[in-house]
Amino acid sequence: MRKLTYYVATTLDGFIADPTGADPSAPGGILTPTPDYIEQIITHYPETLPVMARQALGITAPGTRFDTIVEGRRSYQLGLDIGVTNAYPHLRHYVFSRTLGPSQDPTVDIVSTDPVAKIRELKAQDGLGIWLVGGGELAGALHAEIDELILKVNPVTAGTGIPLFGDKTSFSPHRYTLTGNTALPSGALFLTYTRTATS
Repeated sequence: MRKLTYYVATTLDGFIADPTGADPSAPGGILTPTPDYIEQIITHYPETLPVMARQALGITAPGTRFDTIVEGRRSYQLGLDIGVTNAYPHLRHYVFSRTLGPSQDPTVDIVSTDPVAKIRELKAQDGLGIWLVGGGELAGALHAEIDELILKVNPVTAGTGIPLFGDKTSFSPHRYTLTGNTALPSGALFLTYTRTATS
């Protein structure tokens, strides 16, 4: 069965974006990528770079970890705001939204049904992993379905903002085991946690 991985950048205090939901890695954002951070992604997670970055960096490798991306409407809107209808055309792309109409991009599927049911359907299919890119609200809705966390912890605190699992997530503890960690010279940490079988 395929795994759902929440692979996401976060501050030390657990925020994935500022209170407005602006792109955290854009110039002036709260999570400014450093050269070693970008190199870590190129080397280990090339499929998670958006098409613009892949083209600029000359990356053509499909990657070996994910072949599907799922995201919420607000995360998807960041691309739409700059005229990009699919930042990840090299992956099967699903956007969860009850307000967006039919997709104007044939490579993007808009899903208006229950996210948990759709993720369970995707997990049962053959293929590589499923990447949950965000945002916090969708991550909260899928909290019980997440098999793996890969947290790109940036050495910054925000004080407030969009939390990792949104602010409407029900209290429901799940335990994870640390299965990988990389500390970069810039101070960022890449931490991999696998959900324990008993949770």
